[in-house]
Amino acid sequence: MGKAGLVAAGILLSRVAGLVRIRVFAHYFGLQSDAADAFTAAFRIPNLLQNLFGEGALSGSFIPVYAGLLSTGKPAEADRVAGAVGALLALLVSGLVAAGVLMTPALVDLLAPGFEGDKRALTIRLVRILFPGAGILVLSAWCLGILNSHQRFLLSYAAPVMWNAAMIATLLLFGARAGLPHLAEYLAWGSVAGSVLQFAVQVPAVARLARPQFRLDTTSAHVRTVLLNFVPVFFTRGVVQVSAYIDTLLGSLLPTGAVTALFNAQLIYMLPISLFGMSIAAAELPAMSGAAADGVRQRLATALRQVAYLAVPSAIAFVALGDVIAAAVLQTGRFTAADARYVWGILAGSAVGVIASTMGRLYSSTCYALRDARTPFRYAVVRVTLTVVAGYVGAIPVPRALGLPALWGAAGLTIASGLAGLLEMLLLRRAMNARIGRTGLPAGFLFRVLGAATTGAGVAWAIRLIVPVWHPVVTAAVVLGAYGLVYLGLTVVLRVPEATALLRRGRRG
Repeated sequence: MGKAGLVAAGILLSRVAGLVRIRVFAHYFGLQSDAADAFTAAFRIPNLLQNLFGEGALSGSFIPVYAGLLSTGKPAEADRVAGAVGALLALLVSGLVAAGVLMTPALVDLLAPGFEGDKRALTIRLVRILFPGAGILVLSAWCLGILNSHQRFLLSYAAPVMWNAAMIATLLLFGARAGLPHLAEYLAWGSVAGSVLQFAVQVPAVARLARPQFRLDTTSAHVRTVLLNFVPVFFTRGVVQVSAYIDTLLGSLLPTGAVTALFNAQLIYMLPISLFGMSIAAAELPAMSGAAADGVRQRLATALRQVAYLAVPSAIAFVALGDVIAAAVLQTGRFTAADARYVWGILAGSAVGVIASTMGRLYSSTCYALRDARTPFRYAVVRVTLTVVAGYVGAIPVPRALGLPALWGAAGLTIASGLAGLLEMLLLRRAMNARIGRTGLPAGFLFRVLGAATTGAGVAWAIRLIVPVWHPVVTAAVVLGAYGLVYLGLTVVLRVPEATALLRRGRRG
């Protein structure tokens, strides 16, 4: 299995565990409950630490330097860099966790201004429990950077299975006997325990590969390079995260259920982004970091085709078959078929963003490999500015003008976010074309892939109209299975190289 395959396998394991977690969560909490919204909003607030300081920022700043030292036969200096970065990160994150716990009420009012009374009070309690766990997850991302640089991809990306397993176990243990507010608090503690497990499972492998000396060392030129690269990458991640928190902020102004539905939909549509965009980008970043411009362009061209071959049918499925997907993942217990159809609307709105975000990750990683963190930052600012303006318009005035229920403003949010992501990707592509030569997808390739996915969706629709009313999971297996087979078959017939390569890897496996 190739490097991207190992990353994808690890991400698949963790994402499947995440889908199991949200299914169990949906069973006990449903969609339209104050406790569900409170936990979802609380869950996102401390995760800002992980999202800002974690995998994205460390991958863009630490891995190019650390992997470069390893590739040039300087393991002692690599260990020095790893230890200094780990020590600085631990010190900084500890201070931020303490500040976050103290400032929790202000953070809740800022990021969930629509929450009031008991709902706000529960959110505050949950955020204070969750903050330390988010800090531990940042240290887990430091482990990931070391493991990836040593070409150990599977463990680092599969480690979140432990975190999800702890939360699932908590729900199963207390779900049937605790009221929803108390269950939310138990689940928050389960998340903290899972964070410890996710970090702990990576430590033995890191200890075998590296000997970092944890000192606040900023005298090394390589450590200073990491820090200098970290600043623009950090702000780029920060700007991108603003977009995600805008969804929570505006969702809190919508009726109960919008915040949880947005979060559930995000976990589903992030699956292809993580599997295809993140896996290929993560595998390519260390290799691109030492390649010449022509080599970078060739690797990027291959990666873009691989990503598009898998992301395009995912986006089409969200538009045409989103209710089947949402029902299979979430419809159980308090989560109803009507709730699944609501999540479908949000998934359909995210379709454009799936393709744009997967390709955008590759372009951003290419910039980082070329030691250019400023270009992604500039275009991330453009993306978030557009998300703020268009998100508000799509979430509140547009549904009102169309006479739609206010809840459907959540779909407007994902449409706005997807369009903003598309603009960001186009700007990144233009910048990269100017630097390394023409990049992008050939029109003929894109036409064949879109045609095959649309035809597959039509066949799947016909099948869903004639099959009996089965359990949502069984229906999804039949309908989505047919969709995937038709898409694969047509792309083989149309001689899409990625389809042939996929079949070849399947035979070898």
